[in-house]
Amino acid sequence: DSNKNTNKFTLSVCPPVSLHAKPDSKQFFSNCGQVSLRCVDDKQTADGWTVKRTTGGVTEDCGLAAGFDLDDSQCNLNLCSPSDGAYFCESSSGQRSDEVNITVSEKGVILEIPALPVITGSDVTLRCRQSNGDTVAAYFFFSGRLLGSRYKEHTISNVQQSNEGLYWCATDLAGPSPKSFLKIRDPITAFTSSVAPPHLETMRSSSSLPSSSHPTSSSSPLPQPPPSSLSVFRLLFHLLVFCPYFITTGLLLSIYLDRISATRSGNRVVLSMEMTHQGGQNEDVAVHVTTEHDFSE
Repeated sequence: DSNKNTNKFTLSVCPPVSLHAKPDSKQFFSNCGQVSLRCVDDKQTADGWTVKRTTGGVTEDCGLAAGFDLDDSQCNLNLCSPSDGAYFCESSSGQRSDEVNITVSEKGVILEIPALPVITGSDVTLRCRQSNGDTVAAYFFFSGRLLGSRYKEHTISNVQQSNEGLYWCATDLAGPSPKSFLKIRDPITAFTSSVAPPHLETMRSSSSLPSSSHPTSSSSPLPQPPPSSLSVFRLLFHLLVFCPYFITTGLLLSIYLDRISATRSGNRVVLSMEMTHQGGQNEDVAVHVTTEHDFSE
């Protein structure tokens, strides 16, 4: 059954490591309060990441500066000390998270605005707070444009990328708060696939092949050489075996043919016999006999 053999896989695009601030805001009063900072990956503390900040052109590690104290897995920011700066997380390999610009203010009001990026489609509520912690009716501004007046809070519904930018609040008595940037991020996406992984398909294809009648070993058989290589090997083998035989036979045949050719060329063998006869009765008589044998046909 194809449904039983098909596995579903879900791939989630996780957000990168980010800096979390508690309370979740970018603006604080210089009232000797404390802000906790930590590096978070998928809602868990990210191992191997360090909270750092850049202030006045100098980058400092948490635990190595006054009022910037390391406490186990989190960093405590003491608001009694000068603390304005860009805060971020950095890994041992040099990777960085998005920066969070924290402002410590002595003004009469601050804007309560999320420190982390806001997911598109969600709602964001902005508040204007006094130093005693109370919210106050205020004017809310976005990139120089008035959003609403005399409200204790302003809610942005179904935020989109067009809502990204600088925000601040102001009251008639305290004046404007510092400005902070609201960052918008697309939602995390998840992909679900019903296609089996390639290695599973390969295993199924292999199991569907007809089984061999011969027993198989646990190890894979050695691959056979290509047909062309096998043919060349066999040819060389035959040449090495039969070449000495052919050479010897050729030499013998060549000697035999040379002898036949010499016989047919009409060579003659001359035999000489010399007899000596002297004068008188007892004189020897010399007789010269020459016999020629013609071996030609």
